[in-house]
Amino acid sequence: MTAPRPLGRDRSLRSGLRSSGHRGSGHRSGHRSAGGQLATLGALGVVFGDIGTSPLYALHTSFSMDHNDVGLTAHEVYGVISMVLWTITIIVTVKYVALLIRADNGGEGGILALVALMRRRITGRHRLGWLTLVGVVGASLFYGDSMITPAISVMSAVEGLAVVSPEWGRLVVPVSVVILALLFLFQPAGTGRVSRAFGPIMLLWFVVMAVMGLPQVIAHPQILGSLSPHWAIELVIRQPFPAFVLMGAVVLTVTGAEALYADLGHFGARAVRQAWLAVAMPSLVVVYLGQGAVVISAPDTAGNPFFHLAPPALQLPLILLATVATIIASQAVISGAFSVTVQAIRLGLLPRLVVRHTSRQEGQVYLPMVNGVLCAGVMVLVTAFGSSAALASAYGLAVTGTLLLVSVTFLVFARTVWRWPWWAVGAYTLVIGILEVVLLAATSTKILAGGWIPLLAAALVLTVMVTWHRGHQGLVAERRRMEGDLRQFIATVQGVRRIPGVAVFPHPSPDTTPLALLRCVESFGVLHERVVIVRVVAAGVPHVSAAHRIQVRHLGSTEDGIVHVTVTVGFLDAQDIPRSLALAVDGGPELDLDLDSAHYFISVLALLPPHTHPFRSWGQRLFLALERNQADRTEVFHLPPTRTVVMGSELPT
Repeated sequence: MTAPRPLGRDRSLRSGLRSSGHRGSGHRSGHRSAGGQLATLGALGVVFGDIGTSPLYALHTSFSMDHNDVGLTAHEVYGVISMVLWTITIIVTVKYVALLIRADNGGEGGILALVALMRRRITGRHRLGWLTLVGVVGASLFYGDSMITPAISVMSAVEGLAVVSPEWGRLVVPVSVVILALLFLFQPAGTGRVSRAFGPIMLLWFVVMAVMGLPQVIAHPQILGSLSPHWAIELVIRQPFPAFVLMGAVVLTVTGAEALYADLGHFGARAVRQAWLAVAMPSLVVVYLGQGAVVISAPDTAGNPFFHLAPPALQLPLILLATVATIIASQAVISGAFSVTVQAIRLGLLPRLVVRHTSRQEGQVYLPMVNGVLCAGVMVLVTAFGSSAALASAYGLAVTGTLLLVSVTFLVFARTVWRWPWWAVGAYTLVIGILEVVLLAATSTKILAGGWIPLLAAALVLTVMVTWHRGHQGLVAERRRMEGDLRQFIATVQGVRRIPGVAVFPHPSPDTTPLALLRCVESFGVLHERVVIVRVVAAGVPHVSAAHRIQVRHLGSTEDGIVHVTVTVGFLDAQDIPRSLALAVDGGPELDLDLDSAHYFISVLALLPPHTHPFRSWGQRLFLALERNQADRTEVFHLPPTRTVVMGSELPT
């Protein structure tokens, strides 16, 4: 029998994790080295692409939607513009820019990041369950938003062709399909290189919008009265039902607000705040005022007031710029869907999917499955609805549902973590919460007109998440029973024949035996000279530094050659086991291993389908389908395929 060489004494390289969630911590991000101005410019390109292209379709939808009896007189237009501007102010400026971006999780934002932060701060299984459910529903609605945003944004830009020439209107759908198809086909290449141009292009877009709107404001200075909220209040009092219906279109002006929060980690709170207050918001205010002014002076432009802001000779260049801007907006939402999916996987809400990093920059990932589903959904929406005005009915419900769920989660966070007094919670509810409830109620009237689409998408995603989460928890419990205690296993293998080499066993539990390790001993009666059991732990923070990532622990004697390594990763970090082990080897003499010749053994527990009625066991069958179609752990853990072995057991369900 070959005696294993000592692996050295225990040493933990992990001294802590980077986390946050306190006030003012949002300025920390993965782009700390970037200058403030570059970060602000980058935020314009990535964070504000969606909300920055809302002027293309928001107002013309407001004036043309079904059951909208609000006329085009000056006073009524003042009321509409006032509702738009104050909705933007309350939802985006107050809620997101002033409050929510201060509630980060290690610099990252989004409802799932906030839920992950809350799970570390709140005790009580019941409260945690409800909080997680709220986050899951919010994330599910975000997927519906991710399908609708590219479709409505690109179509609204291409619809400018009909303004130039009515005959070109029939080209809107095919041109939109081609542009969107190219956008999704480009995803595997990543956006690292072209994203540098996003900021300057969106800065040009915001400047052009302000330049177009300003002459109309100067020609009709009375439109500045819309800055006063009394016009919105007066419209609600004089025409309550039309105003209520109108709110279902006004919500389109704040699409992208959640993306603002979800993309927080790319640039930090300071850059986001500066980009919004210095560039994006002033430009949006001017262009909405300008559109209101042009509708008052020429009511026939209400069908598409945005493109009528430009002189006829400049409408084609404006269409090209608008198309590029909407592509950037769509890219931001698609990237956000990738990021949310990765977070959901790390939180145990979705099965393993193939995640490919498109650059060395953390967070820039590509998920083929998600990209394919989004592409198919977008194409169906474009061809089925045929216009941005028709698709707007399906859009608002996903937005308002997400807004309200984020507010609920944030209020729990503010009360329990920030220790907000009850009067502050009440003030938030009175000013922001009631507005969001009204917006949700208004968009709910459009369920039959297309609002059911994001609800269906959210229901499907929610079903998958809940089924996977519950099934996976039950499977983990049964698997632990089969694996048995790790220390007891080590005590029984002292006389087992050892063979030269290094065997690495990825295993999620710190105290049970990998099934593949059990099979090696029980079936072959041998054990490698050096055995490394690797546990990958997903921390509730976006990133874990290399210095804090590895923990080495001996399970018995230092002479037995068996060691346990814990690899802690953030939910945006790659789960690269060979690279993580190399960190431990390079960090000192604690692990004297030859990783170039190491073999990796993956433990599997094959599930057998139930022999029951299909309808009664649909949940089990869905879980089995999800489990069997998970991403190959060889790819997830970045293992060398030629040195990876799969072993395990079967379990009837």
